[in-house]
Amino acid sequence: MKHTPRLLPVALASLLAACATPPTTGPTHAPATVTPAPTPAPAANPAPAPTPQAQETAPQTPADTAAVWDKLRNSFAMSDCDADPQIMVWAHRYTQNPQRFEAQMSNALPQLVYVQQVAEKYDVAGEFALLPWVESQYQPVPGHRNLPAGIWQIVSSTAHVIGLHTDRGYDGRLDTAASTDSVMRMLHDYYGNLHDWRLVDYAFNRGEFGMQRMLQQHGVPPQEPAIPKMPVPRVTREHLTKLLAISCVVREPGRFNVELPTLAADQHLEAVEVNHGMTLSTAANNAGMDASLLKRLNPALQTNAVDANTPGHMLLMPHRNAEQLRTAMQVASDQNMTASLSDTGDTTLFADKSGDTDSDTAAPAKSHRGRTHTVRAGESLWQIAKNYSTSVNKLERLNNLHGKALKPGQVIKLDGP
Repeated sequence: MKHTPRLLPVALASLLAACATPPTTGPTHAPATVTPAPTPAPAANPAPAPTPQAQETAPQTPADTAAVWDKLRNSFAMSDCDADPQIMVWAHRYTQNPQRFEAQMSNALPQLVYVQQVAEKYDVAGEFALLPWVESQYQPVPGHRNLPAGIWQIVSSTAHVIGLHTDRGYDGRLDTAASTDSVMRMLHDYYGNLHDWRLVDYAFNRGEFGMQRMLQQHGVPPQEPAIPKMPVPRVTREHLTKLLAISCVVREPGRFNVELPTLAADQHLEAVEVNHGMTLSTAANNAGMDASLLKRLNPALQTNAVDANTPGHMLLMPHRNAEQLRTAMQVASDQNMTASLSDTGDTTLFADKSGDTDSDTAAPAKSHRGRTHTVRAGESLWQIAKNYSTSVNKLERLNNLHGKALKPGQVIKLDGP
């Protein structure tokens, strides 16, 4: 969502609820809607770059991990380790057990590298690539009962405003690719209005319009101290301190007796656009990877089906597997074109080879005549059509179902005679 005056009124920013902090720092409340404050005078921070062109995925060419760490440090725009005593306090807390910290950072590294690429795309200060560490340690926390969710800990109201789709089968807050793109675009726009990366972090935690109102009342904070002395809640001030603290560890890992992990270039994550209906197990098979890993990397999908026409059609996976799946989908497209020209309409590349016949988890093993499906309780014709990569109209025609409800135990035809 853009905040530029030509696209949307500034007042729309008041709709953006603050993203929640981890349970250790307490809940976050959405800011109240107020009259838009005038844009404050710029502080002595780097000027924002022009809004980048929208892209579907992060860059597709992996870089060496050491180069990623150097690039991340070079993109930092806020104060260093010694700017405030509390920064060092939190940096030591994060690294008090060096082995555990290194293991945690190693587990988070694939997501961290991906987030860093998206931050670079939107010209967002490098510290914010580490923001999911503060929020969730890059874990896609599920949001039960309207609690914040995902690596960014986004509340439902914010998800709606920044364009993250949620329904019973898909939660965009848990979609690392979609949520990261939306959050980085939001942070870029925050900086365009606030002109200070410290205030951008405050706005992420508390809400942009609350910060606009505070600036109107108290003025722009000076560049020093590093943690602005503004009348914000303690949890908001601590949120910025934690972000600077983990950035401090990345700046000077040797100072805390830790080593930053490495990740092979072919393990860097990419978002792949799926253009064929398939199950996750089928996608994993064609990508040459373990299905459970693919599921862990894509927790936004609440079912095993991937539909090319729904928001969950972007799958996050390592680079080497992404290349393999793209090749497989291109071959399938070529086969479909050949089948269309020969009037056969048959393709088997994306058949599910797992042997699982559960309608919630399996796609057809091979396109052939005479297949049937037994309806389970709660199943809809749309869900069955999606699982078998066919159309609702075809199933209605084959089974004379026009306007008729499905019944558990009912056997329906999937193919013509």
